[in-house]
Amino acid sequence: MSTEVQSKKRKLEDDVTAKKKKKKQKKQREDEGDLDVEIGVNRAFERMDGQLLADHIAQKTTRFGTELSPIELADLYISGNGIKDTTSFQKPRTLENLPEFLETFAGEKQRLDQATKECGAPHTLVVSAAGLRAADAVRSLRQFQKKGTTVAKLFAKHFKVEEQIAFLKNTKSGLAVGTPQRLIDLIENEALSIAHLRRIVVDASHIDQKKRGITDMKETMMPLVKLLARKELKEKYTDPEKPIDLLFF
Repeated sequence: MSTEVQSKKRKLEDDVTAKKKKKKQKKQREDEGDLDVEIGVNRAFERMDGQLLADHIAQKTTRFGTELSPIELADLYISGNGIKDTTSFQKPRTLENLPEFLETFAGEKQRLDQATKECGAPHTLVVSAAGLRAADAVRSLRQFQKKGTTVAKLFAKHFKVEEQIAFLKNTKSGLAVGTPQRLIDLIENEALSIAHLRRIVVDASHIDQKKRGITDMKETMMPLVKLLARKELKEKYTDPEKPIDLLFF
């Protein structure tokens, strides 16, 4: 290969690399523009319909699940048809607006402040990234806590799994708030039932001081997708008879 040809080849490669870098920097600026640090919210989720959310989750799963085989990754895929479109909700996705968000998309006659008839079988599950955030979410949902029903705290901070198992076996709840891995543990211990579950709400918009949300960290993203893709849940996202609505707040 002549020196001139090699030079042209290097220039072409440099041009391609420069274009990729420029495109990446542009996307990073756009992503940064969606991060409202003042209120702790990634506003990109406000614009994502079901398919965009499915693509986002799949991309994050591939990024963090490097040890998984293609078959295992495929098992964790959630179809856009199984994710409810919430782009019509115009208010910022802060916790003060979470009750209104739930009321907007409840989509059934069952009231949010009513418990189900079975202990440990809530109708609504809110999934947050960490214990402190989950505790704040519980406080925001206190308006739905009435006599005979409580908002269940299903996260690890200050609560042992054995205590939560005992609580679920003896308490009726309409709403429950938890972290991904703890919810998986409680389901596998048969303490948390999905028999009356009607919706799962992923607390996705919230970002911490490092501008990270539940889908931005491997330690929260992988348990989250493993929870959402559980067979007994996944098959109900598109069930016309007794569906479970999957919503991203």
